[in-house]
Amino acid sequence: MKLITIHQKLFIIFRRRRMKQFFALFAPSAQTRVVDIGGATNTWLAETTNETAFPVTLVNLRFPDRLDGNRFTAVSGDATALPFADASFDIAFSNSVIEHMTTWERQQAFAQEARRVAGRLWIQTPARSFPLEPHLLSPFFQYLPRKLQTRLARHFTLWGLLTKPTPERVEEMISDIRLLTYREVKQLFPDCRILKERVLGLTKSYIAIRDAV
Repeated sequence: MKLITIHQKLFIIFRRRRMKQFFALFAPSAQTRVVDIGGATNTWLAETTNETAFPVTLVNLRFPDRLDGNRFTAVSGDATALPFADASFDIAFSNSVIEHMTTWERQQAFAQEARRVAGRLWIQTPARSFPLEPHLLSPFFQYLPRKLQTRLARHFTLWGLLTKPTPERVEEMISDIRLLTYREVKQLFPDCRILKERVLGLTKSYIAIRDAV
């Protein structure tokens, strides 16, 4: 499990660097209304103090029994049909969620809903072009046909070797992920600028940013 731990540590490093960019760009105040689509409290607790805390509404299909911190509101809902009126929030935030919408049609609905409920946007997603598939931890796995991915995932990816998933879990994992290209991100967020997060000169992820209304 040491390799998984290393991967988790790298994830935390990238997330912290990304969050610094978010705070520098948007400079949220205590009155800023943020909706985090598919997020968790630890994203925000690690980056804010009592003086800089602002209300965050978390939208997920499922939640843990208890949310840490009284600044958070938990709303059970589908990211493709958010239960909010237009412009209910100042910022719509999402970190590595839109690629889990399973289909292009649902990704379109996700993007439309995020753009509808908030004036400003910060939507991050892994880049399909990055050599390492970030969920299965296997190089170039995203380019294989889905049926072949399902056959190989358990025994020929780092994720499969370390977690030893059931066939049902493999099927769920493979069908859940649809990584996006740069062109697709531009199409989903036509009124945003697309920031490229790079590692060793390679684009690791895209961030769609709409920082003006």
